[in-house]
Amino acid sequence: MNGSEFDSFPASAKLGQKMKKTAEEPQKCGEKSIELGEGAHRAWGALLRSHAYFVERIERKAGALGALSLEAYDVLLVLSYAPNHRLRMGELYEAVTLSRSGLTRLVDRLEREGWVEREVCPNDRRSFEAILTEAGEAERARSWPLYASAIAEEFGHFFEEKEANALADLLERPLQSAGKSGDAAQKTGE
Repeated sequence: MNGSEFDSFPASAKLGQKMKKTAEEPQKCGEKSIELGEGAHRAWGALLRSHAYFVERIERKAGALGALSLEAYDVLLVLSYAPNHRLRMGELYEAVTLSRSGLTRLVDRLEREGWVEREVCPNDRRSFEAILTEAGEAERARSWPLYASAIAEEFGHFFEEKEANALADLLERPLQSAGKSGDAAQKTGE
């Protein structure tokens, strides 16, 4: 790795050292060898830095205008696209970027606000479903224009439409391979 910007980012530098160490470890019998190229290394570092920088700025700007937290918005958005606006808690956990305990605390808070309800699953009385309420959908819909504006101001203006679509396609590729993607527009807003 050369003296790139990636090296100067503390968390990424540690990750880069781990990745380099992993690449140097001997290959186990039957394993396919995958090399980490300089381009993939740079892309990974840029993804981490961009995510940390822009998510914080966008959430701060939208929050100052009265939007939901990004985590709350994400949960309400996922539920808005779920069949009958409901998911088992385990399915919801798989769809968002929170720990199980963090999701439970957030759903508790959303339930107190009246934006989500929890019911025992009819098929399995040991688990619960989170259900988006009309008030929760209204709150999500109210927050979206605030996020859309912040995303446009802080991130979107860097790209022409064709570039933004190409970037989305590139970022979706590994997610598709992992079976974790869908229509990106549906998962991120209106």
